[in-house]
Amino acid sequence: MSTKNEAQRVKIETVEPLGKRVLIRKDADKKRTKGGIELPDNIEIPTITGRIVSVSAQVLNDDDFPIRQYDRVLFNPKHAIPVDFEADNTLFVVPIEDVVAVFRKAE
Repeated sequence: MSTKNEAQRVKIETVEPLGKRVLIRKDADKKRTKGGIELPDNIEIPTITGRIVSVSAQVLNDDDFPIRQYDRVLFNPKHAIPVDFEADNTLFVVPIEDVVAVFRKAE
């Protein structure tokens, strides 16, 4: 017999990158050009930008990598490993060397 307390104890599964890696939620591919032209469903402009979801402890403790959770980044998808974690999210574990730029707002 299951109780309400047992249901509340169910742990939420998370993904934590190891080594010099980060977890990135890839931005959606674009369906419209910058000029405003709508693209057919079978054509998309691939994006290689996304948001940092999680940073490994090794990267977090390394001053050479000024990356924080929620940063928007440009990354090389060549070595990105897709994570089949949530159906509606495109998550990738990416080596920190493949994060090539961080978008920052001027202060």
